[in-house]
Amino acid sequence: MTAEEQLKAAMKEVTRLREMVAVKDEKITSLDARATSQAATITAQIASISKLDAAVRELEDQLAWLRKKVFGKMSEKHLPLDPAQLSLFDRNQLTGEQEKAELAKAVEESQEEITRMITVKSKPSRKPLDTTKLPVEVEDIYPEGTTDENGSLKAGYVEIGIEETSRLERIPAKVYIVRTVRHKIISKSDITGKHPEERSILVAALPLAPVSKCIAGASVLADIITGKFMYHLPFYRQIQQYKEAGITISDSTMGGWYEAAVEKLKLLYDLLRKQILSSEYIQIDESVIPVIDNEKHRTRKGYEWCVRDAITGDVMFHYDRGSRGGHVARELLGSFRGCVQSDGYEAYDQFEKVEGITLHGCWAHARRKYCDALEENKSLATEAICYIRKLYKVEEEADRAGLTPEQRCEKRQKESYPVILTFEKWMMGHYREVLPQSRTAKAIAYTYTLLPRLSRYVNDGRINIDNNLIENNIRPLALGRKNFLFCGNDASAYRAAIVYSLIGTCKAAGVEPREWLEDVLKKIPYYLSDGRDMTGLLPRTWANSASTRD
Repeated sequence: MTAEEQLKAAMKEVTRLREMVAVKDEKITSLDARATSQAATITAQIASISKLDAAVRELEDQLAWLRKKVFGKMSEKHLPLDPAQLSLFDRNQLTGEQEKAELAKAVEESQEEITRMITVKSKPSRKPLDTTKLPVEVEDIYPEGTTDENGSLKAGYVEIGIEETSRLERIPAKVYIVRTVRHKIISKSDITGKHPEERSILVAALPLAPVSKCIAGASVLADIITGKFMYHLPFYRQIQQYKEAGITISDSTMGGWYEAAVEKLKLLYDLLRKQILSSEYIQIDESVIPVIDNEKHRTRKGYEWCVRDAITGDVMFHYDRGSRGGHVARELLGSFRGCVQSDGYEAYDQFEKVEGITLHGCWAHARRKYCDALEENKSLATEAICYIRKLYKVEEEADRAGLTPEQRCEKRQKESYPVILTFEKWMMGHYREVLPQSRTAKAIAYTYTLLPRLSRYVNDGRINIDNNLIENNIRPLALGRKNFLFCGNDASAYRAAIVYSLIGTCKAAGVEPREWLEDVLKKIPYYLSDGRDMTGLLPRTWANSASTRD
């Protein structure tokens, strides 16, 4: 190889080596960039982990505080062994092995019962209609050709028996006019013996109308009110019914009649409200009623407060611009003294320390929360429901035996209160096993927080175990909500509260609302004219007093 060839080969080798060095430099640069990126990622991940650790520590602190708040050594959080000392609490041990075994057996029986209720279908039976109170029209039918033109049986035939078949018929509502004609009378002696200006003309006084200057009589006003609030018919449906009966009434006219009638009934509502709030034991709840907001042109959520006299069953609704705030409860019950039963809504907590008021809880609301948790944690939720079922079983036995309030109180303290104490220990033991935000944990926290209030019913045989009876009174409000959908304004919702109160009290007193409404709408003008006390027109008094029907 010549020197020139060797030089070219050497230059070629140098070029190749330089290319290799360049590639390596590029790889080193890429690795450095990747290392820098990975370092940044690691730094960000470390920061994120530190942030998550801080959040976990914060949540653990909150959880510890909440557990201490609910299950810590706080005097107002543990029930006493003596039910007569529900304001003095003592620490209890967790559920023992024997109690766990008994609970497991109860859960098994409960699940078997639920399965049996689901799988076994009862055969429906048709009950005969009670037609004893209906008038009967007899329609005689003879075979064709056996009777003469007068409908009598021809001489060539003899009747040997009958076959009877009944069917139910209905005559549609009839709308008619009552025209009052007042005849003017004068004595014959006045005609012959007195000058015209001295003659005395006799004319009967015009009967007072339920609503002055209004053609609608008491029966029409009662029909409109019961149609809307008993049968949940909006005005436009009632207008259609009247049109089919032969008269067209505008929406504004019917609305005006209704408002004027309710204005008269408000006098009775005020008396009913005063009477209920003077009771020794009331139940209270609230329900949603949509109300039109004319400024925003949409519905807003309003609330009707329902107060029930748990002794008589009378009921009243209260509407305060649709508010559900604690100030409404304070204004509503400010002067009340006695027993108040409610759910766990915090607006009622303010009465816990008011002298003269004793708060009672509702076991149905507590049970409902465990029912909601069945799909999430069937085992624990079923155990809790079994405890509550034992409390209701005591009430069923007392009802069947017809116990007096004193006897019921004694039975509750002997049988129900030990179950509540065991249930308390069960909640303390199992709350640590569930996630704080789970439905099961929320159910336990709800029950445990309200346990003193839930337990007080054992000391008074008059107090119900739950608030279900007042929820039955609220049900018509929910049905109306589905039909006429909303109230046009706050005034309309207030009028609805008046009517719901009076109709609900009629039902509780066993009075037919329509009959009562028609009668009192006729009588109210006369009571106002004479300045008489209207307490006798309230449904319960009206039902028991024959004098109001004269």
